[in-house]
Amino acid sequence: MARYLLLLRDADTFPDMSPEAMQAVLQRYIDWTHGLASRGLLVDASKLQDRTGRVLRPGSAGLSVTDGPFVEGKEIIGGYYVVSADSWDDAVGLASDCPHLELGSIEIRELEQTGDEQS
Repeated sequence: MARYLLLLRDADTFPDMSPEAMQAVLQRYIDWTHGLASRGLLVDASKLQDRTGRVLRPGSAGLSVTDGPFVEGKEIIGGYYVVSADSWDDAVGLASDCPHLELGSIEIRELEQTGDEQS
């Protein structure tokens, strides 16, 4: 089986939700994640911390490290899943009922095997 990265992109929708609505959405993510895990398809998953991070850039004066990325664009990456799937179609099928699709988009990328990794 190949491994696929699902990048969850959104437009910072959560701040406009009531605590009850946010809890309901989070429960749907939990249930969806448990469903992947129960079928042995979940490799890893995590929500990224909001408004934190560092950006490294090479420059003539050496490596530059700045705070960011900042949410100046319309979409941000809020989290990710790594799943096992037999094909692109299977990866799309796994992502097609993710609750995130009600809030944003999901970018799917196949992970390339390196070194001694086994799928």
